[in-house]
Amino acid sequence: MLKLGEKIVIVEDRFEQNMPVGEYGFIIAYDRNNDSAFDYIIRVPKANRQFYVPATDIELEVTLLQLEAERIEREALIDYALATRNEELFKRIMNGGEVEAVEEEESSSEPLTPEAFIKQVNLKAWI
Repeated sequence: MLKLGEKIVIVEDRFEQNMPVGEYGFIIAYDRNNDSAFDYIIRVPKANRQFYVPATDIELEVTLLQLEAERIEREALIDYALATRNEELFKRIMNGGEVEAVEEEESSSEPLTPEAFIKQVNLKAWI
């Protein structure tokens, strides 16, 4: 649950209330009515209005800024990997770090004895 007074951004208008999507606002109250579909009451300074909104229609400004920074960082790393022709870095970025795990599995694919194989299967089944 978000705190009162936190700065939020409107990301969706699920109930078509003509909210300014993409604009910021502030949480001014909680809607504690159990029969209501709304979770918060927000104040949007640009529209000079208050709106009842569900939690899915709003997102913290800090969270959106972090996501945007991560996206820009990822794009910059991809551009760098392409400019320097660094194939390993490119694959790691595109696969989300899964290249290392695949290489580790390939290196550990030595032939196992039947007892070791059964022990490994039992360990995975236990988890």
